[in-house]
Amino acid sequence: MTINVFGHKAPDTDSTGSALIWAWYLSQIKGTPAEAKLLGEPNTEAKFMLTRWGFEQPQVIADVAPGQDVVIVDTNNVAELPAHINEANVIGLIDHHLLQGGLKTRSPIEITVRPLACTATIMHDLMGPDAAKMPDNIKGLMLSCILSDTLEFRSPTTTPVDKALAEALAADLGIAIPDYAAEMFAAKSDVSAFSDAELLRMDSKQYEVAGKTFRVSVLETTSPATVLDRKDSLMQTMPTVAAEDGVDQVLLFVVDILNAQSTLLVPNDLVKTVAEKSFAVNPQGDTVILPGIVSRKKQIIPNLQL
Repeated sequence: MTINVFGHKAPDTDSTGSALIWAWYLSQIKGTPAEAKLLGEPNTEAKFMLTRWGFEQPQVIADVAPGQDVVIVDTNNVAELPAHINEANVIGLIDHHLLQGGLKTRSPIEITVRPLACTATIMHDLMGPDAAKMPDNIKGLMLSCILSDTLEFRSPTTTPVDKALAEALAADLGIAIPDYAAEMFAAKSDVSAFSDAELLRMDSKQYEVAGKTFRVSVLETTSPATVLDRKDSLMQTMPTVAAEDGVDQVLLFVVDILNAQSTLLVPNDLVKTVAEKSFAVNPQGDTVILPGIVSRKKQIIPNLQL
């Protein structure tokens, strides 16, 4: 049976690229048939990466069949996985997020969760000497994943391991990191074709805090004004998205990549309380700036309070 390799819903660059990298490794190095899948349409940066390195977009799947062999990458949160994931045969998990719980497996499996900025970085280490066999297009995916998840080393999640690997990959590929990262971030910042609801779901994860369920959405951009110009309509759309997705509230953080800060939209008293208790700020309007806050994984999710 072919192994399906996939990451989380609302697939970003690391989730998309890591699925392709590990499917290549299993198929071409380990001789085990594997295919990358997606749990939704990839974001604009991930699509740029696929085109840049000559990959077709993997098939988008809505669920998994009972007994289907799967490897999960870039998440361990069942809220971000197919509805019937616990009926599949999960045979491996590679991730860099905090443990959420809820996954069930049919037998003991290989699990690797490490405090690195990027899932692809972990994969490079797991490959060992076989990493030298990566063709340029796989190296390009890996470089893209690292630059995306570290915001070109600006994110506090960045480790020396991530940075050293990215620099080595860029050197092998003859790529200047600042130039390539600028292309990636420009692609990520172009959100003109997306509806407000699509923007709120584009890069989002579901978390529970003190009995309230939040869709925590992050939009990383080099042009925050482009998103913030739409704040009124985005806030008007939040209740609809929350109701459709079965959450209490959408939290939208607009991450300014170049200035290393976020703007949180504050549509109501609930979000105001979240901002006050989580980030020690006192919102006076419908937005509040959070200096230095750029990482959902390390700075936003761990600090959320009510």
